[in-house]
Amino acid sequence: MGSARRMPAAVLAGLFAAYLLYVTLHAGGVEQTALFYIGIPGLIAVTVALTARPRTATGLIMVTITIGLAVAGPLLREGIVCLLMAAPLFYLVGLFIGLCVDYVHRRGTYLLVGPLILMVALEGAAGSVPRENEVTVSVPARGDVELALAEEPRFGPVRSRFLALGFPKPLSAAGTGLEVGDSRVVTFTPRRSLGIGAPLESRSMTLRVIRRGPGMVAFGVVSDTTLARWMELREAEFRWTPARLEVTIRYRRTFDPSWYFGPLQRHAVAAAATYLAGTFTS
Repeated sequence: MGSARRMPAAVLAGLFAAYLLYVTLHAGGVEQTALFYIGIPGLIAVTVALTARPRTATGLIMVTITIGLAVAGPLLREGIVCLLMAAPLFYLVGLFIGLCVDYVHRRGTYLLVGPLILMVALEGAAGSVPRENEVTVSVPARGDVELALAEEPRFGPVRSRFLALGFPKPLSAAGTGLEVGDSRVVTFTPRRSLGIGAPLESRSMTLRVIRRGPGMVAFGVVSDTTLARWMELREAEFRWTPARLEVTIRYRRTFDPSWYFGPLQRHAVAAAATYLAGTFTS
């Protein structure tokens, strides 16, 4: 088979191999590990390189990953946030393998790429770095912070460009009080999956006061259908003085690899904490 004919076959083979791995990992409950986010693009890259044997593997690998990401939303009903967060990692893995394959073709030498990829991809499936995290932001206090926290919050527009990429936005909240046991139910914008004909999915978060003291209150997350697919939010703690409001959000990272999703989640949580602080000081 000529090189031109092998390329479409290589693309289809890469996508089919990725789909089989997706089904296997999903059935095994490890779809949030590095084995998923590094293993799938790695398998695509290796399959394409071995099947098509192009002069330069990198370009064809990038094209195949792009097609795979484009069809993942409609076929697998993934949301826009999941695809946006995963895409850079997929391209990075594909680029690395493609450049290694091209280097081998040019120099006639062999690199131990496979064991390196496998070692990195096992994070989460065979151990992981600590997952518990917290982020704290501090802003100037304006008005009566304690009174604002005790009332139903009024949410303003989200100004963070990162959160505006497709993260759920709070619409309204029900519940008042700062005594232990008082609760809030926050309604968010519905989840819009990229699946063909997929209905909108309602999203909400229930919080309950779990600690109360002078100048502080902590809300524990009782239930969450907003970010539960991406992280486990544990609690939001507020500490205030007449001059400052400090917001600490504690959460558990659920995605691997940590070196990629860790900074992304910390940035998102910091933006969310800043938004919360602004909600109760405006």
